[in-house]
Amino acid sequence: MSKEYIFIEELTVFTQIGVYDWEQKIKQKLIFDIEMAWDSEQAAKTDDVQYCLNYAEVSEFILNYVEKHAFSLIERVAYEVIEQLHQQFHIQHIRLKLRKPDAVAQAKAVGIVVEKSFTA
Repeated sequence: MSKEYIFIEELTVFTQIGVYDWEQKIKQKLIFDIEMAWDSEQAAKTDDVQYCLNYAEVSEFILNYVEKHAFSLIERVAYEVIEQLHQQFHIQHIRLKLRKPDAVAQAKAVGIVVEKSFTA
């Protein structure tokens, strides 16, 4: 049995994020790197898209969800996105890296990495 991951790198979204009042008045950039466990064997055998995890749909879902909400903490964003992906697409294991670029002047980005498994 193989273990496969569908990934999306550097998915960029602009949203209200931050703990300071001025941050809640602007849109800031967040960058997602996501790995999602998915059994792709049937898709590989049949060459049929119905057995794939549609990364375009996943990307669009994340963009829409994050853009429509305001957040204080990137931790909340990360955990909510993971939970939403599990509920919407039935993904059983997700590794999500979330970066907030330029949040610290001396760093390219700050962020969080969350890896979560769900029981079937």
